[in-house]
Amino acid sequence: MANILQLVRDHWAVSLVPLGFLVGWYFDRRNDEKLALYRNKSKLFERPLKPGEDVTWR
Repeated sequence: MANILQLVRDHWAVSLVPLGFLVGWYFDRRNDEKLALYRNKSKLFERPLKPGEDVTWR
């Protein structure tokens, strides 16, 4: 148990970088979903889609 605590204490920054990336990725996806819902309801972004185009942005 002491070895695990020492390992975490020595290398905490190595675990924070991937964790920060995953949290940022999650919030970015949530924000994209909110914007997509707004886009689908907005008259500002309404336009005819080209053949084969399913959304105006991803």
